[in-house]
Amino acid sequence: MTTDRGDHGYRKGLKARHIKMMAVGTAIGTGLFLGTGGRLAKAGPALLLSYAICGLFAYFVVRALGELILYRPSSGSFVSYAREFLGEKGAYIAGWMYFLNWTTGGIADITAAALYAHYWSMFTDIPQWLLALLALAIVLSINLISVKIFGELEFWFALLKVVAISAFLVIGVFLLVKHHEVGGYTPGAATMLGHGGLFPNGVIPVIFVMQGVIFAYSGVELVGITAGETAQPHSVVPRAVNSIIWRIALFYIGSVLLLILLMPWQEYSGDQSPFVTVLTKLGLPAAGDVMNLVVLTAALSSLNSGLYSTGRILRSMAMNGSAPGFSGRMSRRQVPYAGILLTAAVCVLGVGLNYVVPQRAFEIVLNVSSLGVISTWSIIMLCHLAFVRRAKAGQVERPAFRLPLSPVTQIATIAFLLGILVLMWCEPGVGRKTVMTVPLIAAALVGGWFCVRRRLRTRERSHG
Repeated sequence: MTTDRGDHGYRKGLKARHIKMMAVGTAIGTGLFLGTGGRLAKAGPALLLSYAICGLFAYFVVRALGELILYRPSSGSFVSYAREFLGEKGAYIAGWMYFLNWTTGGIADITAAALYAHYWSMFTDIPQWLLALLALAIVLSINLISVKIFGELEFWFALLKVVAISAFLVIGVFLLVKHHEVGGYTPGAATMLGHGGLFPNGVIPVIFVMQGVIFAYSGVELVGITAGETAQPHSVVPRAVNSIIWRIALFYIGSVLLLILLMPWQEYSGDQSPFVTVLTKLGLPAAGDVMNLVVLTAALSSLNSGLYSTGRILRSMAMNGSAPGFSGRMSRRQVPYAGILLTAAVCVLGVGLNYVVPQRAFEIVLNVSSLGVISTWSIIMLCHLAFVRRAKAGQVERPAFRLPLSPVTQIATIAFLLGILVLMWCEPGVGRKTVMTVPLIAAALVGGWFCVRRRLRTRERSHG
């Protein structure tokens, strides 16, 4: 079994309850709380199918990652596994595409935070870009303190999100059972199917929104990074991974089902969280305020996780020569502060995006972030395929906690992710423009590789 130089120096500051709650809460964020409204407006009730299909493949990815974690826990996570099973080039691509994923995702989070803040009249006159900058500054400060503070904060962030969604589900079921009017509509199957049916805008929009749904599920891979900073990964990780399948069914599919049963799909929009829309339509503005506070917290939580994960990934890459050396620096509290600051610096560009095109900022960065999610999940599955191949050759030993139906699940997941790219190209708007950035991203990766390969060879010779 290989070791990763980037794993040294961390404190095992994350407890079992931190990992478990983060596994439940990491994907409950901006993609669900804000993005669902816009997707309902495009796809209608059939959005349920998009969430179910993408959720299944998200589970395959995290189950494959869970098996790799039990084979060798690492704060470098899939970047470290890519280095072992795909070579240094694989680790280089995995790390920088993940960096792209979370930096653009971070921009989406601060954009969402600014949009949520504008829900309250006291923030209406404050420019969106300034609110986005304030959100970034607050979360960055928290992330630089220590991993223990991060874990504790994420625990309560995740708990708040889970309690809020659970409360909404209880309220929604109560309204459904009692046939209590919501915004002038009586909840039930007629509300869901009586406004154009399951596919009011056809099948194509249902397929197209999958690129956004993939973004909604991003964050499930964070469990792999946190495993490097917990003292009991072999007992904690399997339970955390297995919890993902029921949370996908309950929090995502269950929430969307309730939303379309309570009010017609065209009542929702991308400008407001659909949960806030329902509670406000009930004539309970205070409930809307509470839910808006929750979704604001969810956006900050997602940004907090992004800064945490990219800091660890960049340190792993820096210690192995594929990222700038300064990004491997750690503070006295064992926090990889340089990598976190580098991520935050790129997120500042998102503040500029909120200044230039505030109405389209969220949609633009969401699509670019989807490219990072697609590449990250594909690399995890490629690593797992190589891992299984070595296990069959007797070179490594697979743990008892395994991805089922291998290699069918890996190949099917990779094919699905590539299909998402095709869908993005077929969308004439932002989707196609996003895919057109792939050659630019590839050129940047190639140029960067030529910059770091000499340093990589030097490190290999010195450690060889």
